[in-house]
Amino acid sequence: MTAAVFVFSLLGAMALGMPIAFALIVCAVCLMMLGGQFDTTILSQKIIEGADSFPLLAIPFFMLAGELMNAGGISKRIVNFALAWVGHIRGGLGIVAIIAAVIMAAISGSAAADAAALSSMLIPMMRKAGYNIPRSAGLISAGGVIAPVLPPSIAMIVFGVIANVSIGKLFMAAIVPGLLMGVSLLIAWLIVARKDKVAILPRMPMKQRFVVMFDSLLALVMPLGIVGGMKMGIVTPTEAAVAAAVYAFVVGKFVYGELRWNQVYPILVNAAKTTAVVVFLIATALVSGWLITASDIPDQVSAMLEPFIDSPILLMFIMMALVVVVGTALDFAPTLLILTPVLMPIVKQAGIDPVYFGVLFIMNNAIGLITPPVGIVLNVVCGAAKLRMSELMKGIWPFMFAELVVLFLLVLFPSIVLVPLKWLM
Repeated sequence: MTAAVFVFSLLGAMALGMPIAFALIVCAVCLMMLGGQFDTTILSQKIIEGADSFPLLAIPFFMLAGELMNAGGISKRIVNFALAWVGHIRGGLGIVAIIAAVIMAAISGSAAADAAALSSMLIPMMRKAGYNIPRSAGLISAGGVIAPVLPPSIAMIVFGVIANVSIGKLFMAAIVPGLLMGVSLLIAWLIVARKDKVAILPRMPMKQRFVVMFDSLLALVMPLGIVGGMKMGIVTPTEAAVAAAVYAFVVGKFVYGELRWNQVYPILVNAAKTTAVVVFLIATALVSGWLITASDIPDQVSAMLEPFIDSPILLMFIMMALVVVVGTALDFAPTLLILTPVLMPIVKQAGIDPVYFGVLFIMNNAIGLITPPVGIVLNVVCGAAKLRMSELMKGIWPFMFAELVVLFLLVLFPSIVLVPLKWLM
C-alpha cells in the first residue's frame, strides 16, 4: 500500500506537469498523510535540513567554473590542443571530440554544457569536411555524458549527500570508469567511421603543435590540479571547487584575456539559478527519502529482491536494468533523487560497496541522458547541430551501446572500480 501511494502520487504529480521538486513534496505529503503524521512544520524543517549541507557548497563553484571555462577560452584551447595532435588522422575530428570531451568532463562536470560547447565548435568543421553529421552528433552526445562520471562530478556530490557516501571516494573511484567510457567511444568511432570518405586536415608542423600545446597548457593542467589536490589530501571536494572557479576566472580574464567584465555578472546569475534548482531538488529529495525510509518502502522492495540478495552481481544486473528502464522515461535528476533512497538499503544489505554502486548508478543515469524521449543532451546537440531527433538517434546507437558494454563489464568485474580506488585513496 505504501509503495503504491509513493509511486502513484509521484507519477501523478509529474503527469500533471508539476516540476520534479514539487512532485517530490506532493509525494512526501501523501506519505505523511498515509502515516497520520502530516505536519507542515516538520515538512519545512526537513526541507531546510536537506539544503543545510556543507558538501553542497561544491555545486555552485563547479558550475561557476564550467561557465567561466567556456567564456574564458579554456574550452576552445582544449579543442585546439586535440586538433593539433590528432586532427590530421583519418576520422581525426571524431578523435578530437572524444579527447576534448574527456578533458572538459574533468573540469566542468556538466554533460549538457560540454555537449553544447563541443557541438558548436566541432559540428561546423565536421560538416565542412564531409563527416556523417548524425553519427558525429551522436559521438559528441555520448562524449558529453562522461562529464557526470569523471570528477569533479556534480552528480557524484548529489549522490554522496543523499546516500551519505564519501564524495572524495566517489571521485577517485569514478576516474577509471570515466576513462573507459572514453576508450569505448574511441573504439566504436574507429569501427563505424573507418570507411567514411572525409577531408583530412593538413598535418600541423611539429613546432606549431608545441606552440598550441603551450597556449593550452593552463587549460590542460586544470583537471590535474583538481584531482591531484584531492588525491594528495591538500583540498576537499568543496575546496577544490572553489579553487577551480578562481583558477578559471584568473586564467580566462588575466592570461587569455577572453573573459570580459560585462560577462561576469550574467555568469554569476546563471550559476546561481542552476544551483538554486539543484539544491532545492536535493532538499525535497531528502524529505522524500526520510519518509521512504520511515514508511518501510526499502523493506518492501528488498522483500521483492530477496531471492537475489545472496548474489551481488546478479542483484547489480537487476538494479542496473531497472535504472536503464526508468532512465528512458525520467531525466537524470528525478531518477537519481527517487531511486537512491530506495536502492541504498538493499545495496548495504547485500554487502555491495556503496561507493562502487554509486559510480555505476551515476554512469547508468548519465547514459540515460542520451536515451529518448527525455534525454536532455540529445535535445542540446539537436539544437546545436540543427538536426531532427530522429536523425540523431540513427547516429547515436553505436556509442550508446559501447558505453553500456563498459557498464556491463563493471558489473561483471567490480575490481575494475575497487582496485584503482584502493590505490588512489
